[in-house]
Amino acid sequence: MNTSHRPGTAALVGGLALVLTLAGCSGSGDDGVSSDGTVTITVGDRPGKDQAAARAVYDRRVEAFEKANPTIDLKPVEKVWDAQTFQANVAGGTLPDVLKVPFTEIQSLIGRRQVADITDQLEKSGLGGKLNPQTLKVAQKSGRSYGVPVLPYAVGMLYNRELFTEAGLDPDRPPTTWDEVRTAAKAIARKTGKAGYAQMTTENNGGWMLTAQSYSRGGSIESADGSKAVFDDAAMRDTLTTLQRMRWQDRSMGSNFLYNMNDIAKDFAAGKIGMFLSVPSAAYQAAVINYKYPAKSLGIAAVPQGPGHTNEVLSGGSVEIVSPRASDAQKAAAVKWIQYSDLGRYTDKETAVTDAAASAKDGAPVGIPRLSPIEPKAFKEYESWIADHVNVPVDNFAGYAASLDTVKLKTEPVNNAQEVYGVLDTVLQKVLTRRDTDVTDVLADAVATVDTKLARARR
Repeated sequence: MNTSHRPGTAALVGGLALVLTLAGCSGSGDDGVSSDGTVTITVGDRPGKDQAAARAVYDRRVEAFEKANPTIDLKPVEKVWDAQTFQANVAGGTLPDVLKVPFTEIQSLIGRRQVADITDQLEKSGLGGKLNPQTLKVAQKSGRSYGVPVLPYAVGMLYNRELFTEAGLDPDRPPTTWDEVRTAAKAIARKTGKAGYAQMTTENNGGWMLTAQSYSRGGSIESADGSKAVFDDAAMRDTLTTLQRMRWQDRSMGSNFLYNMNDIAKDFAAGKIGMFLSVPSAAYQAAVINYKYPAKSLGIAAVPQGPGHTNEVLSGGSVEIVSPRASDAQKAAAVKWIQYSDLGRYTDKETAVTDAAASAKDGAPVGIPRLSPIEPKAFKEYESWIADHVNVPVDNFAGYAASLDTVKLKTEPVNNAQEVYGVLDTVLQKVLTRRDTDVTDVLADAVATVDTKLARARR
């Protein structure tokens, strides 16, 4: 990593320094290979100076990589994904050679030819055969690969095993359908006085999880190209009608209908909630680590499904992409860096054990089931490597873990997802706080609002 400034005279600062800066961020327009064979690439996502600890970890990883790969020179930059500036970065040649982008963006970038085809580099490096084909599909088109999915997640359902027992339910057999959720929530509410099921409804989290519920019934939020809202469908109507009945007929959803992600985890940790949807690793961190909920009482299940729809689940994460301007040599170097920085813990036993031991020592959870970025057999081997350091009750998460091998991944809406989620927050709040809300009418209004936002975003 070279973080020093190039020397120059005052007369050159205004012009030459700018040219050099742009060249450093774009691969310079040539093959990025110096006369001594060193390949230079810029790598994004370096934490800013306000994130001192994370920045130090990142910089140590860069230094270790360069030591192990002396013919590759990394130029870290603080650029991160920003939908507002990405197009300008591509056009201006200032896009880093390696950068993380959301799952939701990759297919649009492929369609606009704004990412490199790295199929050959993945094959030659051997990394391609180690990746999870299920998640790799997110970054593929016509059999070619345009990125490496990392940090993938799949939504799950967290539940309170103690409340299940108190309500006469089997905590080892959590609900697998929404009808079963309704029945279980009613039993918990009547026998314990707690909220059987709770729903996030604020800060875009409500729309996010409502999307997961719609997907589980076979629904969609936007058209494939993101030009139109399509959630005024049977899947969303059924989802909202079920919630409406649970709220007003069953009285099984408690009294708080303005939950964000933090507050729902806090009330869950306090024993006030039987079930809720979230990303398991994040929710575990909040409930168990932050709010001291006993891990042994926590269960994690797959997202319940609607009639006729099996294992369709909202998924997300990041995809490491390579600049379309990168040369073959730079693409090969980029794949090496991605494998080292993002996937090293899964493919190298020493790294896996060291990371797991350090996390366990720090009190961080080790062993929560997750969607794997690498192929299932290799991930099983990774799990065997870290087995001695697992500090979570994995048997309590069996339902969720089992589903990960067969889930059908469906990404978030491709166009302005957060704004769409905000509109759906409002839909949820109306349904859960106004008894006479007409689901069909409120959805029609929401679709009209979202269509306006989508049209504006595409101008």
